[in-house]
Amino acid sequence: MKIRSLIILGLLAVGTTAMAQQNLKIGYTNVDYVLSLMPETKQVEAEYNAYQTQIENQLQSKITEFQTKGQEFQQNAATMTDLVRADKQAELQGLQTSIERFQREAQGSLSKKQADLFQPLFDKIGTAINAVAEENGYTHVFSSGVPGMDVLLYATEENDISPLILKKLGIDPPADN
Repeated sequence: MKIRSLIILGLLAVGTTAMAQQNLKIGYTNVDYVLSLMPETKQVEAEYNAYQTQIENQLQSKITEFQTKGQEFQQNAATMTDLVRADKQAELQGLQTSIERFQREAQGSLSKKQADLFQPLFDKIGTAINAVAEENGYTHVFSSGVPGMDVLLYATEENDISPLILKKLGIDPPADN
């Protein structure tokens, strides 16, 4: 009885696997490529670059202030009283700490800004991928072209659904793809 059950289960597993393979349809896309062709990308990049420039200008202002006060300190240190010298050194140390903290916080702020700006575009691409997959019967869609995150090891050009995704987004795919 146990052997018969095992044989039946084995046959069912083989049959289910064969049926699943018959219904399997795989496509892939390069999200960065699709993103690069979206008109909104230029606006988002410009907004991010403006934000980055603002942060860099603020950092440069802090560095310039530190350098100016550092030069003043070096030029006048010999004539300062011990109390004034210690105060100026503490002020310079505070400015340096402030610059270091600003640099750390700026990195986090830039990363968050980039994610906030690009997330709606990635959501739009994701929605288009899902729609194309459903409309064309794809059971799996893989990512290509992202170093370190590329999950596509091999595929033929006919499995590239990037042109379909671009059309779904209302973008005419370039002739070279």
